[in-house]
Amino acid sequence: MQNGIRVQQAIEDVLAGRRVASVSGGGRLDLTLDGPVTVRVAHEFRLAAPSGVEHFYPELTFRPTGALLRLVGRAVGAARVTMAGGLELAFDGGGALSVPPHARLAPWSVFTPGGAVCTCLPGGEVVWSAADAG
Repeated sequence: MQNGIRVQQAIEDVLAGRRVASVSGGGRLDLTLDGPVTVRVAHEFRLAAPSGVEHFYPELTFRPTGALLRLVGRAVGAARVTMAGGLELAFDGGGALSVPPHARLAPWSVFTPGGAVCTCLPGGEVVWSAADAG
């Protein structure tokens, strides 16, 4: 559990409070936050917004919807890694993005200009770069 607590604190430290600067689609979702920090989602995810829940499948390519684009300017209010290795982001003003783990793919990563900070590997293990592992 101690390790889980450190992962939770680390993801909060990296993401919470940062504002969404841009959202891009295609074969993956890139949420560029101020800092700059990028949350990259390479597999399915869902966005729960006041208008409803939308499911996305970036591997099939997609365009950001209005609900995704409305995240621009909002801050990440909370960030957590689930016990299974999923990523959940809650945004100030409403909205939550959830990325489940995947058995064979690395579904999400967090990057800075220096490279990957953390990545969810196939099977749900979350690994941190040596500099950020704390």
